[in-house]
Amino acid sequence: MSRTPPGPKGEPLFGSSRTYAKNPFRFISALERAYGDVARFDMGPMDTVMLCDPTAIERVLVSESDRFRKPDFQGDALGDLLGDGLLLSEGETWERQRRLANPAFSMARLSGMAGRITGHAEDRIADWSAGDVVNAEQAMTRTTLDVILDLMMGVELSEERVRTIEEQLMPLGQRFEPNPLRFAAPEWMPMPDDAAFDTAVETLDEVLDDIIAVREDALGTDEDGPMDFLSVLLRARDDGKQSPDQLRDEMMTMLLAGHDTTALTLTYTWFLLSEHPEAERRVHEELDDVVGDERPGMEHVRELDYLEWVIQESMRLYPPVYTIFRESTEAVELSGYPVEAGTTLMLPQWGVHRSARFYDDPEAFDPERWRPERARERPRFAYFPFGGGPRHCIGKHLAMLEAQLIVATVAQRYRLEFLGETPLELLPSLTAHPRQEMSMRVAER
Repeated sequence: MSRTPPGPKGEPLFGSSRTYAKNPFRFISALERAYGDVARFDMGPMDTVMLCDPTAIERVLVSESDRFRKPDFQGDALGDLLGDGLLLSEGETWERQRRLANPAFSMARLSGMAGRITGHAEDRIADWSAGDVVNAEQAMTRTTLDVILDLMMGVELSEERVRTIEEQLMPLGQRFEPNPLRFAAPEWMPMPDDAAFDTAVETLDEVLDDIIAVREDALGTDEDGPMDFLSVLLRARDDGKQSPDQLRDEMMTMLLAGHDTTALTLTYTWFLLSEHPEAERRVHEELDDVVGDERPGMEHVRELDYLEWVIQESMRLYPPVYTIFRESTEAVELSGYPVEAGTTLMLPQWGVHRSARFYDDPEAFDPERWRPERARERPRFAYFPFGGGPRHCIGKHLAMLEAQLIVATVAQRYRLEFLGETPLELLPSLTAHPRQEMSMRVAER
């Protein structure tokens, strides 16, 4: 057996980076189909190994996670944006911050917040009428922003202030779209989109400064006070256990990572339900049986099995985080091949979730594949929308609770009919956004 994983040869200097940048989703799928568990390619000068072997992915994320770290290349612009927040920090800093964050994300706390999530969904659709055309991605982004600001920062912002946040998302996202010139160029070389990115970061910093100032004025010294994440961090800062810079980094991470993936999950769920009327009908029937005319709450979520399967299938077909990167800190063997220390590892949800090796008819939308007896037949890490191991997404329970409550609240009253062209084209940034506007017509049920 060759001691080097198979893979495409690529071009001089650029390797496979130009092919990857043109369409990462197509590139990942092609490599998975051609090479299976493992493939090697050059991302510019960066030697990269792509793993689509669930056993190897489990080792990297869970059982041997101490042998892998976040790669340095994710720490330049992303570091400027998120700093040393939970998403990027390592070692003792990450462990300390994770301990601080855990109470804010506990299911005991979140269960008591279900009514507030439903309230934000109700507010968003309060002025919808049959025949209206809405941008579903924008509507879901504003709803999940409202939720994260309320539940994790203890504030409600004006529509104008929320719009200010929303307007910064495009220049931020464009900075992280794959660019072969960035892969090949030295870090110090300026690029055309740097100025817009810097301005967006400064604007969001100003918004966060205002939020922190408001919460400082309202925060008491009682240890049994509010348990939103910002309140927890402010008390830790006042006790000398949290620097102002660390507090800012955590709030920026929470603001951006805390709403985006859930908004995308909801957007793709509405799209898929619109394209599959039978699944939509079953969601409506389940809501009628479980919720009826009541207000969707925590007591209903536990019984909305089919709705949960729909959301899981949405995240399988359109995982908002479409690939995870790690770097080996020592020499290891993965999927039968030696991997040197310092090698960049790509763990692509997009490739694994859509693999015919793990899913029958993998391109089809089939919520029934999440029926427990069918789901048990697949390897555990054939599906990992929230990552895995000690660094799994801390907000995964909140994300699922939000998604179910928001879909239930909207679908009690309305259907959403997608008006755009199919198949969807995706825009690769840190997360997978639809390239076109997600225009949907509102219809009474």
